[in-house]
Amino acid sequence: METLKFKTNIKCGGCVAQVTPGLNESAGTGNWEVDINNPEKILTVTVDGNEDNIISAVKGAGFAIEKVN
Repeated sequence: METLKFKTNIKCGGCVAQVTPGLNESAGTGNWEVDINNPEKILTVTVDGNEDNIISAVKGAGFAIEKVN
């Protein structure tokens, strides 16, 4: 398992609700969280798979996402 961090524009609980189905499918329930209190709205994901699936899920819900090193 690898932990990845992404900067997003997911800014509220409603936004989190919009990305939940896609992230649950691509990362698994309980394997991700968004820190909406962080100015960069950091999404932390623990996955086995491809980060492209995470990026697609967030973009598919209408949000911006950028990998943070």
